[in-house]
Amino acid sequence: MSPDEILSPREIEIASAYAQGDTYQAIAARLGIAPSTVRTHLATIYRKLEVSSKLDLHSRLGGALPTSEMLTDHAAVISELALSLEESLRREQALAEVLRIISRSRGDIDTVMSSILGFALDLCEAEFGILFEHGGQGRYAASHTRGIPEPFRDWLDTQGIFTASPRTGLGRLATSHAVVNIYDVRAEEIFQTDDPLRYATAMLGGARSFVAIPMMSGDSLVGAFTIYRQSVRPFGAQATTLAQTFADQSVIALDNARMIGALRQEAPPA
Repeated sequence: MSPDEILSPREIEIASAYAQGDTYQAIAARLGIAPSTVRTHLATIYRKLEVSSKLDLHSRLGGALPTSEMLTDHAAVISELALSLEESLRREQALAEVLRIISRSRGDIDTVMSSILGFALDLCEAEFGILFEHGGQGRYAASHTRGIPEPFRDWLDTQGIFTASPRTGLGRLATSHAVVNIYDVRAEEIFQTDDPLRYATAMLGGARSFVAIPMMSGDSLVGAFTIYRQSVRPFGAQATTLAQTFADQSVIALDNARMIGALRQEAPPA
């Protein structure tokens, strides 16, 4: 049977996009679904088409026959292992690409941060992300964003530098300098108060699950690397570890940009 006879129209659309190189994030944005839903579809597609790699998927969509018959009771395991392997390779490639971007940025911090946030959202299956710079005493400013809903972005732009109350995720991070992982921003008691940051996060940003990673330079907190899901899907250990890696790279990028800026100021005029 051909893929068109085996898969639904939605599965064909997702399979074709993934085989052509689109990420979970890109497919999800185009179809208006969550990145995790894209992954669930792909696991089903791999099982139905009896493939175990993106290359096999591309071949099957092009008319090739299955290379082997997968036993029904093993098919789900095989498809899961195949996707997990591809995701592992994608993580390594993304981290290498981020380091390359940082090394060649020449102080262009906007491009670097946009790239870092983009990779983080894709690999952590999150809808939007914000890099907050910390100004001391719980004060923050949103310096870089990616995928953020416009009403929430406008609210942050209007606030400029703001003080996060101690009960918010950013407030807790400022005190503890530790990861803050919130399962559902609407389920915490602070959501029932009039806290402006929590209201904007939940209602203007549509955020539900949220993780904030401290960005440390030595013993000093320089910012918070935050990513958000718009459904209640708590971030697990793997996603949190990935976010920590991207937060660390963000600190490196900021330090590089500051050094380059200082050298340019010190350089004599031509």
